[in-house]
Amino acid sequence: MKSLLRPIAKHVIFILLLYPFCGSAQHTLTVTADGISSSEGFIAVGVYNTEDTFLKEGKIFAGSFEPTKMGKTKITIADLPEGTYAVSIFHDKNGNKALDTNFIGIPKEPVAFYKGKMKTFGPPDFEECAFVFDSDTEIHIPFR
Repeated sequence: MKSLLRPIAKHVIFILLLYPFCGSAQHTLTVTADGISSSEGFIAVGVYNTEDTFLKEGKIFAGSFEPTKMGKTKITIADLPEGTYAVSIFHDKNGNKALDTNFIGIPKEPVAFYKGKMKTFGPPDFEECAFVFDSDTEIHIPFR
């Protein structure tokens, strides 16, 4: 009996020793972009985790480009840790995987945000778009 418990005890101790090194929970964020006017190009999703990085080029926490489908496109971001995030999307109509802007920086391609919207003189801030992400979540962002 003693020899039977010894291998089990080793496995239990091994698991208990590794437990503190397990990362925080990872979940899936599904973004559905609604109101897409054409099937050209890509839908780009940017997930930001701080005010300092929000909408800054090259500073996204997670993101994806998915081929556009007329009407709506669903984009999945897997293995996203729990946290507070803000999400922006744009319709990259010409497929160059960049948000095209005019000479003063105003987007030439459709842009939208989860929980926030464009203002007269610029985009919403992080706090206006932020949400707590702590489980598998699906959000809908309409292009207007």
